[in-house]
Amino acid sequence: MRPPAHSSGPIAWAAIIATTCLLLLVFQKILFLVVPFLLALILYYLLYAPMRKLLLSGMSRAAAATTAILASLLGLAICGMLLLPWISTHMFDWQASVEHYLQGGINMLNRTLTGMEDRFAVLHRAHLATTVADRLNDFTGSFAERYLAPIALGVAAWTPSLLLAPFLSFFFLKDGRDFQHFLSRAVPNAFFEKTLYLLNEVDQAARAYFLGLFNLTLLDTVTLAFGLWLMDMPAPLGLGLIAAVLAWVPYVGSILGGLLVILVAATDFPAEPLMVTWAIGLFILVRLLDDFLYMPLTIGKNLHMHPLVTVLMIFIGGAVAGILGLMLVLPVLGVVMVIGDTIGAVVSDPRLMARYRHGQSLRKAQASADL
Repeated sequence: MRPPAHSSGPIAWAAIIATTCLLLLVFQKILFLVVPFLLALILYYLLYAPMRKLLLSGMSRAAAATTAILASLLGLAICGMLLLPWISTHMFDWQASVEHYLQGGINMLNRTLTGMEDRFAVLHRAHLATTVADRLNDFTGSFAERYLAPIALGVAAWTPSLLLAPFLSFFFLKDGRDFQHFLSRAVPNAFFEKTLYLLNEVDQAARAYFLGLFNLTLLDTVTLAFGLWLMDMPAPLGLGLIAAVLAWVPYVGSILGGLLVILVAATDFPAEPLMVTWAIGLFILVRLLDDFLYMPLTIGKNLHMHPLVTVLMIFIGGAVAGILGLMLVLPVLGVVMVIGDTIGAVVSDPRLMARYRHGQSLRKAQASADL
Protein backbone atom coordinates (compact mmCIF):
# COMPACT_ATOMS: atom_id res chain seq x y z
CA MET A 1 0.00 0.00 0.00
CA ARG A 2 1.46 3.33 -1.05
CA PRO A 3 2.07 6.05 1.54
CA PRO A 4 0.02 9.19 1.18
CA ALA A 5 1.37 11.80 -1.21
CA HIS A 6 1.58 14.37 1.56
CA SER A 7 4.46 16.14 3.22
CA SER A 8 4.00 17.59 6.70
CA GLY A 9 4.58 21.32 6.96
CA PRO A 10 5.92 23.33 9.92
CA ILE A 11 2.50 23.65 11.57
CA ALA A 12 1.89 19.89 11.31
CA TRP A 13 5.35 19.17 12.71
CA ALA A 14 4.78 21.58 15.60
CA ALA A 15 1.55 19.72 16.39
CA ILE A 16 3.35 16.35 16.13
CA ILE A 17 6.14 17.43 18.52
CA ALA A 18 3.69 19.02 20.96
CA THR A 19 1.50 15.90 20.95
CA THR A 20 4.54 13.68 21.53
CA CYS A 21 5.66 15.78 24.52
CA LEU A 22 2.14 15.78 25.95
CA LEU A 23 1.90 12.00 25.65
CA LEU A 24 5.27 11.58 27.37
CA LEU A 25 4.05 13.72 30.28
CA VAL A 26 0.88 11.62 30.53
CA PHE A 27 2.86 8.37 30.37
CA GLN A 28 5.11 9.60 33.18
CA LYS A 29 2.02 10.02 35.39
CA ILE A 30 0.65 6.53 34.63
CA LEU A 31 3.96 4.70 34.58
CA PHE A 32 2.47 1.72 36.46
CA LEU A 33 0.32 1.03 33.38
CA VAL A 34 2.76 2.10 30.67
CA VAL A 35 5.50 -0.39 31.63
CA PRO A 36 3.31 -3.54 31.58
CA PHE A 37 1.63 -2.27 28.39
CA LEU A 38 5.03 -1.91 26.68
CA LEU A 39 6.13 -5.36 27.89
CA ALA A 40 2.84 -6.79 26.61
CA LEU A 41 3.36 -5.07 23.26
CA ILE A 42 6.89 -6.48 22.95
CA LEU A 43 5.61 -9.96 23.86
CA TYR A 44 2.81 -9.57 21.30
CA TYR A 45 5.24 -8.80 18.48
CA LEU A 46 7.53 -11.67 19.51
CA LEU A 47 4.65 -14.18 19.64
CA TYR A 48 2.73 -12.96 16.59
CA ALA A 49 4.75 -15.02 14.09
CA PRO A 50 4.41 -18.33 16.06
CA MET A 51 0.68 -17.66 16.54
CA ARG A 52 0.30 -17.01 12.82
CA LYS A 53 1.83 -20.42 12.09
CA LEU A 54 -0.63 -22.02 14.48
CA LEU A 55 -3.49 -20.23 12.70
CA LEU A 56 -2.30 -21.51 9.33
CA SER A 57 -2.16 -25.04 10.75
CA GLY A 58 -5.92 -24.90 11.43
CA MET A 59 -6.21 -23.65 15.02
CA SER A 60 -8.78 -21.06 16.01
CA ARG A 61 -7.49 -17.62 16.93
CA ALA A 62 -8.33 -18.03 20.63
CA ALA A 63 -6.64 -21.45 20.79
CA ALA A 64 -3.54 -20.17 18.95
CA ALA A 65 -3.24 -17.14 21.27
CA THR A 66 -3.66 -19.31 24.35
CA THR A 67 -1.06 -21.81 23.13
CA ALA A 68 1.47 -19.09 22.31
CA ILE A 69 1.06 -17.35 25.68
CA LEU A 70 1.18 -20.59 27.70
CA ALA A 71 4.26 -21.77 25.80
CA SER A 72 6.05 -18.49 26.47
CA LEU A 73 5.13 -18.54 30.18
CA LEU A 74 6.23 -22.18 30.45
CA GLY A 75 9.54 -21.30 28.80
CA LEU A 76 10.07 -18.40 31.23
CA ALA A 77 9.19 -20.62 34.20
CA ILE A 78 11.65 -23.32 33.09
CA CYS A 79 14.40 -20.75 32.57
CA GLY A 80 13.68 -19.27 36.00
CA MET A 81 13.80 -22.67 37.70
CA LEU A 82 17.09 -23.48 35.99
CA LEU A 83 18.69 -20.09 36.67
CA LEU A 84 17.50 -19.54 40.24
CA PRO A 85 19.91 -22.06 41.88
CA TRP A 86 22.80 -20.72 39.81
CA ILE A 87 21.93 -17.12 40.70
CA SER A 88 21.62 -17.87 44.42
CA THR A 89 24.97 -19.69 44.34
CA HIS A 90 26.85 -16.84 42.65
CA MET A 91 25.06 -13.90 44.28
CA PHE A 92 27.72 -13.30 46.91
CA ASP A 93 30.45 -13.65 44.28
CA TRP A 94 28.73 -10.98 42.19
CA GLN A 95 28.52 -8.67 45.18
CA ALA A 96 32.23 -9.10 45.82
CA SER A 97 32.96 -8.55 42.11
CA VAL A 98 30.95 -5.32 42.04
CA GLU A 99 32.84 -3.98 45.05
CA HIS A 100 36.13 -5.14 43.52
CA TYR A 101 35.52 -3.40 40.19
CA LEU A 102 34.21 -0.23 41.83
CA GLN A 103 37.37 -0.04 43.90
CA GLY A 104 39.41 -0.66 40.75
CA GLY A 105 37.67 2.25 39.04
CA ILE A 106 38.29 4.50 42.04
CA ASN A 107 41.98 3.54 41.98
CA MET A 108 42.21 4.32 38.25
CA LEU A 109 40.53 7.69 38.77
CA ASN A 110 42.84 8.43 41.69
CA ARG A 111 45.92 7.61 39.57
CA THR A 112 44.63 9.85 36.78
CA LEU A 113 43.89 12.77 39.10
CA THR A 114 47.26 12.37 40.86
CA GLY A 115 49.01 12.56 37.49
CA MET A 116 47.05 15.72 36.67
CA GLU A 117 48.03 17.23 40.03
CA ASP A 118 51.70 16.57 39.22
CA ARG A 119 51.30 18.50 35.95
CA PHE A 120 49.07 21.36 37.13
CA ALA A 121 49.94 23.24 40.31
CA VAL A 122 46.39 24.64 40.66
CA LEU A 123 44.95 21.12 40.96
CA HIS A 124 47.70 20.13 43.41
CA ARG A 125 46.88 23.06 45.70
CA ALA A 126 43.18 22.14 45.56
CA HIS A 127 43.97 18.51 46.61
CA LEU A 128 41.66 17.33 43.82
CA ALA A 129 42.60 13.64 44.01
CA THR A 130 42.10 13.41 47.77
CA THR A 131 38.76 15.26 47.70
CA VAL A 132 37.30 13.14 44.89
CA ALA A 133 38.57 9.89 46.47
CA ASP A 134 37.01 10.75 49.84
CA ARG A 135 33.64 11.55 48.29
CA LEU A 136 33.63 8.38 46.17
CA ASN A 137 34.56 6.22 49.15
CA ASP A 138 31.77 7.83 51.18
CA PHE A 139 29.27 7.14 48.38
CA THR A 140 30.27 3.50 47.87
CA GLY A 141 30.43 2.86 51.61
CA SER A 142 26.89 4.10 52.23
CA PHE A 143 25.36 2.84 48.98
CA ALA A 144 23.78 -0.25 50.51
CA GLU A 145 22.22 1.65 53.39
CA ARG A 146 20.86 4.48 51.23
CA TYR A 147 19.73 2.76 48.03
CA LEU A 148 19.37 -1.03 48.33
CA ALA A 149 16.28 -0.93 50.56
CA PRO A 150 14.38 1.55 48.31
CA ILE A 151 15.34 -0.48 45.22
CA ALA A 152 14.08 -3.71 46.82
CA LEU A 153 10.82 -2.03 47.87
CA GLY A 154 10.40 -0.60 44.38
CA VAL A 155 10.85 -4.01 42.75
CA ALA A 156 8.30 -5.52 45.15
CA ALA A 157 5.82 -2.71 44.38
CA TRP A 158 6.23 -3.19 40.62
CA THR A 159 5.76 -6.98 40.63
CA PRO A 160 1.90 -7.01 40.62
CA SER A 161 1.83 -4.45 37.81
CA LEU A 162 4.26 -6.46 35.68
CA LEU A 163 2.00 -9.51 35.95
CA LEU A 164 -0.43 -7.62 33.71
CA ALA A 165 1.93 -7.99 30.74
CA PRO A 166 1.07 -11.60 29.71
CA PHE A 167 -2.61 -10.94 30.41
CA LEU A 168 -2.63 -7.90 28.10
CA SER A 169 -0.53 -9.68 25.49
CA PHE A 170 -3.04 -12.55 25.34
CA PHE A 171 -5.87 -10.18 24.46
CA PHE A 172 -3.68 -8.33 21.94
CA LEU A 173 -3.13 -11.66 20.16
CA LYS A 174 -6.72 -12.85 20.50
CA ASP A 175 -8.75 -9.66 19.92
CA GLY A 176 -6.34 -7.30 18.19
CA ARG A 177 -7.94 -7.80 14.77
CA ASP A 178 -11.45 -7.31 16.19
CA PHE A 179 -10.33 -4.05 17.80
CA GLN A 180 -9.00 -2.82 14.44
CA HIS A 181 -12.35 -3.67 12.82
CA PHE A 182 -14.14 -1.82 15.61
CA LEU A 183 -12.07 1.31 14.99
CA SER A 184 -12.47 1.13 11.21
CA ARG A 185 -16.28 0.88 11.51
CA ALA A 186 -16.35 4.12 13.49
CA VAL A 187 -15.13 6.29 10.56
CA PRO A 188 -17.11 7.51 7.55
CA ASN A 189 -16.98 5.36 4.42
CA ALA A 190 -15.09 8.04 2.48
CA PHE A 191 -12.12 7.69 4.85
CA PHE A 192 -12.23 3.88 5.15
CA GLU A 193 -9.16 3.21 2.98
CA LYS A 194 -7.12 5.86 4.76
CA THR A 195 -8.17 4.42 8.12
CA LEU A 196 -6.97 0.95 7.10
CA TYR A 197 -3.72 2.50 5.95
CA LEU A 198 -3.37 4.39 9.25
CA LEU A 199 -3.96 1.28 11.39
CA ASN A 200 -1.49 -0.70 9.32
CA GLU A 201 1.17 2.00 9.46
CA VAL A 202 0.82 2.49 13.23
CA ASP A 203 1.23 -1.25 13.71
CA GLN A 204 4.22 -1.33 11.36
CA ALA A 205 5.86 1.64 13.11
CA ALA A 206 5.59 0.01 16.54
CA ARG A 207 6.67 -3.37 15.16
CA ALA A 208 9.64 -1.78 13.36
CA TYR A 209 10.82 -0.09 16.56
CA PHE A 210 10.54 -2.99 19.00
CA LEU A 211 11.75 -5.74 16.67
CA GLY A 212 14.44 -3.40 15.36
CA LEU A 213 15.52 -2.76 18.95
CA PHE A 214 16.04 -6.49 19.49
CA ASN A 215 17.99 -6.80 16.24
CA LEU A 216 20.10 -3.79 17.22
CA THR A 217 20.79 -5.36 20.63
CA LEU A 218 21.91 -8.59 18.95
CA LEU A 219 24.26 -6.73 16.58
CA ASP A 220 25.70 -4.63 19.42
CA THR A 221 26.20 -7.70 21.60
CA VAL A 222 28.05 -9.61 18.87
CA THR A 223 30.22 -6.61 17.94
CA LEU A 224 31.12 -5.75 21.54
CA ALA A 225 31.72 -9.38 22.50
CA PHE A 226 34.04 -9.87 19.52
CA GLY A 227 35.98 -6.70 20.32
CA LEU A 228 36.27 -7.56 24.01
CA TRP A 229 37.36 -11.10 23.12
CA LEU A 230 40.13 -9.69 20.93
CA MET A 231 41.21 -7.54 23.91
CA ASP A 232 41.28 -10.68 26.10
CA MET A 233 38.72 -9.21 28.51
CA PRO A 234 36.96 -11.56 30.96
CA ALA A 235 33.39 -12.70 30.12
CA PRO A 236 33.21 -10.80 26.80
CA LEU A 237 29.75 -12.11 25.88
CA GLY A 238 28.21 -11.17 29.24
CA LEU A 239 29.79 -7.71 29.21
CA GLY A 240 28.70 -7.15 25.61
CA LEU A 241 25.10 -8.18 26.39
CA ILE A 242 24.86 -5.94 29.48
CA ALA A 243 26.27 -2.95 27.58
CA ALA A 244 23.91 -3.58 24.62
CA VAL A 245 20.85 -3.76 26.90
CA LEU A 246 21.92 -0.57 28.71
CA ALA A 247 22.05 1.12 25.30
CA TRP A 248 18.22 0.85 25.14
CA VAL A 249 18.35 4.22 26.94
CA PRO A 250 19.82 6.47 24.21
CA TYR A 251 23.20 8.05 24.96
CA VAL A 252 22.93 7.69 28.76
CA GLY A 253 22.81 3.88 28.55
CA SER A 254 25.72 3.78 26.08
CA ILE A 255 27.83 5.88 28.45
CA LEU A 256 26.99 3.58 31.38
CA GLY A 257 27.88 0.51 29.32
CA GLY A 258 31.19 2.09 28.33
CA LEU A 259 31.96 2.97 31.96
CA LEU A 260 31.25 -0.64 32.96
CA VAL A 261 33.80 -2.02 30.50
CA ILE A 262 36.32 0.66 31.45
CA LEU A 263 35.96 -0.36 35.13
CA VAL A 264 36.66 -4.00 34.22
CA ALA A 265 39.67 -3.04 32.08
CA ALA A 266 41.11 -0.74 34.75
CA THR A 267 40.67 -3.36 37.51
CA ASP A 268 41.82 -6.51 35.70
CA PHE A 269 44.68 -4.79 33.84
CA PRO A 270 46.01 -2.17 36.29
CA ALA A 271 49.52 -2.29 34.81
CA GLU A 272 48.26 -1.84 31.22
CA PRO A 273 46.64 1.62 30.87
CA LEU A 274 46.43 1.00 27.12
CA MET A 275 43.54 -1.42 27.78
CA VAL A 276 41.37 1.47 28.95
CA THR A 277 42.20 3.35 25.77
CA TRP A 278 41.28 0.30 23.68
CA ALA A 279 37.97 -0.02 25.58
CA ILE A 280 37.11 3.63 24.90
CA GLY A 281 38.02 3.19 21.24
CA LEU A 282 35.84 0.08 20.98
CA PHE A 283 32.79 1.91 22.32
CA ILE A 284 33.36 4.87 20.01
CA LEU A 285 33.53 2.42 17.09
CA VAL A 286 30.31 0.66 18.16
CA ARG A 287 28.60 4.05 18.62
CA LEU A 288 29.56 5.01 15.06
CA LEU A 289 28.38 1.65 13.74
CA ASP A 290 25.06 2.16 15.56
CA ASP A 291 24.51 5.63 14.12
CA PHE A 292 25.56 4.98 10.53
CA LEU A 293 24.99 1.26 9.92
CA TYR A 294 23.07 -0.72 12.56
CA MET A 295 20.26 1.74 13.35
CA PRO A 296 19.49 2.51 9.67
CA LEU A 297 19.30 -1.26 9.05
CA THR A 298 17.08 -1.97 12.07
CA ILE A 299 15.10 0.78 13.84
CA GLY A 300 15.48 3.62 11.36
CA LYS A 301 14.71 1.55 8.27
CA ASN A 302 10.93 1.74 8.65
CA LEU A 303 10.49 4.75 10.96
CA HIS A 304 11.81 7.13 8.25
CA MET A 305 13.05 9.80 10.66
CA HIS A 306 15.66 12.40 9.80
CA PRO A 307 18.76 12.07 12.05
CA LEU A 308 18.44 15.71 13.19
CA VAL A 309 14.83 15.15 14.29
CA THR A 310 15.84 11.95 16.07
CA VAL A 311 18.63 13.59 18.08
CA LEU A 312 16.56 16.66 18.97
CA MET A 313 13.57 14.58 20.06
CA ILE A 314 15.78 12.37 22.25
CA PHE A 315 16.97 15.48 24.13
CA ILE A 316 13.43 16.88 24.31
CA GLY A 317 12.05 13.55 25.56
CA GLY A 318 14.71 13.39 28.26
CA ALA A 319 13.96 16.95 29.37
CA VAL A 320 10.20 16.33 29.43
CA ALA A 321 9.99 12.87 31.02
CA GLY A 322 13.49 11.85 32.16
CA ILE A 323 14.66 8.27 31.52
CA LEU A 324 11.15 7.26 30.43
CA GLY A 325 11.18 10.04 27.84
CA LEU A 326 14.55 8.89 26.48
CA MET A 327 13.26 5.35 26.01
CA LEU A 328 9.80 6.13 24.62
CA VAL A 329 10.28 9.28 22.58
CA LEU A 330 11.20 7.51 19.32
CA PRO A 331 8.33 4.98 19.18
CA VAL A 332 5.80 7.60 20.37
CA LEU A 333 7.09 10.09 17.81
CA GLY A 334 6.90 7.43 15.08
CA VAL A 335 3.27 6.62 15.85
CA VAL A 336 2.23 10.29 16.22
CA MET A 337 4.06 11.11 12.98
CA VAL A 338 2.14 8.41 11.09
CA ILE A 339 -1.19 9.61 12.54
CA GLY A 340 -0.38 13.27 11.82
CA ASP A 341 0.74 12.55 8.24
CA THR A 342 -2.39 10.50 7.55
CA ILE A 343 -4.77 13.10 9.01
CA GLY A 344 -2.97 15.81 7.05
CA ALA A 345 -3.27 13.78 3.85
CA VAL A 346 -7.02 13.30 4.43
CA VAL A 347 -7.74 16.95 5.24
CA SER A 348 -5.68 18.25 2.31
CA ASP A 349 -7.18 15.80 -0.23
CA PRO A 350 -10.06 17.66 -1.98
CA ARG A 351 -11.40 14.49 -3.58
CA LEU A 352 -11.74 12.68 -0.26
CA MET A 353 -13.41 15.66 1.37
CA ALA A 354 -15.78 15.96 -1.61
CA ARG A 355 -16.67 12.27 -1.27
CA TYR A 356 -17.33 12.79 2.44
CA ARG A 357 -19.60 15.82 1.86
CA HIS A 358 -21.42 14.03 -0.97
CA GLY A 359 -22.00 11.00 1.26
CA GLN A 360 -23.41 13.24 3.98
CA SER A 361 -25.83 14.88 1.53
CA LEU A 362 -26.99 11.48 0.25
CA ARG A 363 -27.65 10.25 3.79
CA LYS A 364 -29.61 13.40 4.62
CA ALA A 365 -31.66 13.03 1.44
CA GLN A 366 -32.39 9.36 2.21
CA ALA A 367 -33.34 10.13 5.82
CA SER A 368 -35.80 12.87 4.76
CA ALA A 369 -37.26 11.12 1.69
CA ASP A 370 -40.40 9.83 3.49
CA LEU A 371 -41.12 12.99 5.52
